[in-house]
Amino acid sequence: MSIQAKDNIFLIIILGLLSAIGPFSIDMYLPGFPAIAQDLNTTVAHVSLSLSSFFIGISLGQFLYGPLLDRFGRKKPLYFGLIIYLLASIGCVFATSANELIYLRLIQALGSCSGLVASRAMVRDLFAVKDNAKIFSLLMLVVGVSPIIAPTLGGYVTATIGWRYIFVILALLSLLILAAVHYALPESREPNPDQSLKPQIIILGFIAIMKEPQFYTYALTGSVASAGLYAYIAGSPHVFMELYKVSEREYGWIFALIALGLIGASQLNSVLLKIYKSEQIIRVALLCQSITGLLLFGGTALGWMELHSTIFFIFIFLCCQGFTFPNSSALSLAPFTKTAGSASALMGGIQLSIGALMTALVSVLTNQTALPMTGVMAICALTSFTILFVGSRIIKYRASIMEVEEQSAEMISSS
Repeated sequence: MSIQAKDNIFLIIILGLLSAIGPFSIDMYLPGFPAIAQDLNTTVAHVSLSLSSFFIGISLGQFLYGPLLDRFGRKKPLYFGLIIYLLASIGCVFATSANELIYLRLIQALGSCSGLVASRAMVRDLFAVKDNAKIFSLLMLVVGVSPIIAPTLGGYVTATIGWRYIFVILALLSLLILAAVHYALPESREPNPDQSLKPQIIILGFIAIMKEPQFYTYALTGSVASAGLYAYIAGSPHVFMELYKVSEREYGWIFALIALGLIGASQLNSVLLKIYKSEQIIRVALLCQSITGLLLFGGTALGWMELHSTIFFIFIFLCCQGFTFPNSSALSLAPFTKTAGSASALMGGIQLSIGALMTALVSVLTNQTALPMTGVMAICALTSFTILFVGSRIIKYRASIMEVEEQSAEMISSS
């Protein structure tokens, strides 16, 4: 089944909501870190481990949902994950300690990642391959609303009625998405009884996917680049609220402003795709992101950065991410049809695993400067550009080898 984006904008909105539930769960409670720490008699650094546990859960859970989505169709695993998310969100409302919150956030993440995997796989199911990058850009428009609304809303909720109501809102959001999935989302892939759920077979399937050069090049490129975004998410509460002394509400507005760059770039990407190829766009975006990351880190190390310049360079850095994500996602999944669910899960698992590692690294390195956050962001951008540089040459080399083999086969058959 292949449809045009303009034929069903409502469908794209639902897929966007499924993609956004994880980011929304992250962004909304960031302004509440100081209040959570005070209420649970702990430190902001300890509370930030609940962010790391969320990333761990959302990355590991994707490896589970990929095979389930290929085996049982897309919707049944979605129901399962969203119900887990709902129950964990209710549990977070009544958390009595930081450790309890950390564990509950892990479970909440295991539920939310069903939406991430399913939405990407359904893009591959429902739309033509040539349109996938454009669809992912449209999904980013929906997902991009999260960092604009969520921190601002979270800041106001925390300041007025308390941080626990953040999780009440997340529980209600999951109910809304459940209803949309049930009543308005079509089943895009019939169950496949031949898809084995034996661990050994699943692992072999993931290995087969990982051997595809186009997959591992763009999956790793996109994942490491995204880790720079996660480093920003993990470090920004400390940098802005503790170092630059902005209020919870001001932090929400700063987060929203920076997110506008991410959204705007993702929509500009759709326009550029009419002129340039995804491969060309992602190369330029990563080069710009690497330069920006170096300037941000260097300026911080030399003491040249203050609040407004920090916001400016992070804004440019994340604008580049708006071009990287949709193109790397589309190029990663392009070679797959029957195993799109597993490929989507593997891509997401790699992305969030690296993201979890970077958030934990920023938390561990946290000091009274912005160096841990900006340093990790710069390293991620440079590493991603290097992976793309090497991987694209491997892809070209393999393509030339296959072309020679095909020509040889034609010569043999014609002789």
